[in-house]
Parts: sequence; structure tokens; C-alpha cells
Amino acid sequence: MSNISRRTILKGAAAAGAAGLVASPAIGQAKWPNRPVTLICPWGAGGGTDATARIIAAILEKNLGQPINVVNRTGGSGVVGHSAIATAAPDGYTIGMLTVEISMMHHQGLTDLNPTSYTPLALMNEDPPGVQVSASSPYKDIKALADAIKAAPAGKFKASGTGQGGIWHLGLIGWLVAMGLKPDHVAWAPSNGAAPAMQDLAAGGIDLVTCSVPEARAMIDAGKAKSLAIMAKERNPQFKDVPTLNETLGINYSVGAWRGIAGPKGLPADVQTILQAELKKAYDSKEFQDFMNSRGFGMTFADQAGFTKFMAEGDKAMASAMAAAGLAKKS
Repeated sequence: MSNISRRTILKGAAAAGAAGLVASPAIGQAKWPNRPVTLICPWGAGGGTDATARIIAAILEKNLGQPINVVNRTGGSGVVGHSAIATAAPDGYTIGMLTVEISMMHHQGLTDLNPTSYTPLALMNEDPPGVQVSASSPYKDIKALADAIKAAPAGKFKASGTGQGGIWHLGLIGWLVAMGLKPDHVAWAPSNGAAPAMQDLAAGGIDLVTCSVPEARAMIDAGKAKSLAIMAKERNPQFKDVPTLNETLGINYSVGAWRGIAGPKGLPADVQTILQAELKKAYDSKEFQDFMNSRGFGMTFADQAGFTKFMAEGDKAMASAMAAAGLAKKS
């Protein structure tokens, strides 16, 4: 190496140190990670995304030997946290949990961020919506409910599960369209989440709720509600008595909330390799499996290539569903 090259490297290193910056991984630098890592969660503490992020962080911390600090960056219907992940320095010390909203927000004109704005690492979880009715409902199976909805005038049936345009609302719309109905054939009553919607269902204020079965579990276990079907390709082993739409109605439609780990674009190749291996190890661990299964969360894993394809396909599906619902911003 020439003296000029040596002086250039030393000068650059000194400048970076003086500015308090962390250089990208290079020859001679300690193997990643050599300091704490931040894992950004775009949703609030105590929710399903937060719980999933924290169990993953705990396992990674144990296996990597460095603190993995979960930071909740909420707001803007998910925009704030997803933006924080995308705009972080691509050095591996800030990663985050992407959720299904990254394939929804840009169609609504809330942000330019989309699934291609990141370095995908691994899909860790997916929860499809179930179709729940009250325990006193006259509809004993999904076919009876579907037939009644088809026969009823638009607006007679009322559903809930989340806010207007949320993932569970889009689940309902996709199901209705697949049955040949208009997306607003069943009226949507916005709620602050699945829990209040399930309470309203039990009280008789609405006819059905589309939300994940784990979210409905408390009311189901209390004997106040029942799940008739899930919008998934196969049954959830934790709720093996709940059939899929395809089994019962011949409708091959699936959608759901999902969670996966990603970093900003430009994440170093060596960091990607380590994280991909560690995330697979975490997913396969008894600790993670027991945690997710005890809560009824869907167990779905995809490696980097699979996660990339999964998000691309989901983005197209969301574009169609949101356009059908009149929720997509027209260009």
C-alpha cells in the first residue's frame, strides 16, 4: 500500500472518530455486532408486534452476545416506525420489524415507502383473519353465513375488527369480492381494534368480526363467540377445528397481518448473512416456538428470497383490495 493510501485511510478513520460516526464494516474491523443493536417496532408496547419483536430481540441478544434494544416508534398509521427503519444508517446497528402496513400505506398516499425500500431478512409470523360471530348467532358454519350475506340487501349485515381501511377491513372486502359481491355489501363499523369489536359482537351490536383468531381467543374461550373460518391457505394448528374458506366455500382467498425483520437498503453482505442465520435459528428455537404457540400466533417463516417474494405478491394484492374498497389514492 502506498504512503498516500495509508495517509488517506488514517485521515478518514480519524475524521470519522472525531465526528462520532461508525464506519461501514471494513478490513480490520471487529465482526458485527460489536456494540448494542436497536430493533425498531412501528407499533406500541404491549401489542402483538411488540411482543413478537421482544421475543426475537431476547433470543438474538443471547446468541449474538450484544444488547438488542427494542424501541417503539409509533405514529402516522405505521409511517413513523417504518420510516425510521428505512432511513437508518446501513451499518447493521439499526434493524426493525416490518408489518403488513408497508404494503398498504403507499397505496393510500401516506408515504413513498414500500417493500422495496428495505433489505429484507426474514418473515417471522403471519396471522390470517378469521370470521367470527357471536355464540348466539344462528349461523353455525361459514356457508350458512355466506349464503345469508348473499341473500341480504347491501348494508344489512354489519362487521368490524379494526379502523376503516385496516388490514381486517381489507380481509372482509377481499372475501366479499371473491364471492361476487360489492366491497361495501357488508357495512363496516370502524373500531379501535379487535378487542372492542369482539365486545361489540358479543353484545349484539354487530353481526361478524374479521380479525385474527388469536385476537378473538378470549371471547371464544369465554363462550361468547365462535370462529367459522380463516382466510388462509391452510388451517392454523392452534385452531385446528377452524376450516379455511377454500375448504368450505371453494374460495381460494388468503390475506393476513404479518411481521418480518428487515434493515435499511445497503445493509452490508456480512451482516445480512449473520442475521439471516440467526433469525432462522431464533425461529427454530423452542423458546420462540413455545412463545408464539402459547399465544396462537401463526408460525410462518421465509428466508430473504422468500420474504422478498412474499412482500411483492402482498403489495399487488393490497393494491387490488384497496382500489376495490375505494381506499387507494388515485394517481
